[in-house]
Amino acid sequence: MPFLLPLFAIVAYLLASGWMARALLTRRTAVPLAALVLAGLAVVAHLGEILLAHRGALDLHFFASLSLIAAVMAALTLLVHGRKPVAALGVIVFPLAAILLAVDVFLAPPTIPTPMDWQIKLHVTLALLSYALLSIAALLALFLAFQEPALRNRRWSRILQALPPLTLTESLMFKLIGSGFVLLSLTLLTGALFVQNLFTQHLVHKTILSILSWLVFGALLFGRWRYGWRGRRAIGLTLAGMGVLVLAFFGSKFVLELLLHRTW
Repeated sequence: MPFLLPLFAIVAYLLASGWMARALLTRRTAVPLAALVLAGLAVVAHLGEILLAHRGALDLHFFASLSLIAAVMAALTLLVHGRKPVAALGVIVFPLAAILLAVDVFLAPPTIPTPMDWQIKLHVTLALLSYALLSIAALLALFLAFQEPALRNRRWSRILQALPPLTLTESLMFKLIGSGFVLLSLTLLTGALFVQNLFTQHLVHKTILSILSWLVFGALLFGRWRYGWRGRRAIGLTLAGMGVLVLAFFGSKFVLELLLHRTW
């Protein structure tokens, strides 16, 4: 039964997100504990499938990377919910994790992980964590982009009322950006120390785009600290920084692996 673990994870993700969506739309003050437990089991099964399918190694091929980052995002969503309940995140992140896991397991061609020294594994782990944190921050920015004009125009839709308070969303977004920025800084630092040849490994464009994303997030955090930036400017810079980071990692991997049939 090789597909039992991923199937369980996919079903558990979808059930947990459906449970959370129902809780939000019925305006419950808290998501049922059973939904959070189910989501936690889905994350464990997802990570277990990744370890088994990719032989316990870090597989950075395109679809494997998407699945791994989705699992990390799902785990971080549970941690975030434990501190500041933001069930709306789970409604988006958990189905996304289910879809990317299904693509990796059932549609993507089998891949073999590239051997890596511990230094490169450290660099990659920091990159994955920073990417996952900043991705969640970008989702919160999208929530804000939807909430702000609706609140300004007093359009009290049922979906709007199901979202967390704007101040909570914004505060959490900046905390995630701050943590992601630190990890992204460490990612660039370890890359400079441990990556030996950018040209032979096709990493020049990835490095330039990652630095550009780092500058965008750095400018946003400085502007928040010095000038109190928020609202549309904060949303725009968050989405711009994340867009550049997506191009840095998955854009380059898509071109290299799926179009040029090369590995990183």
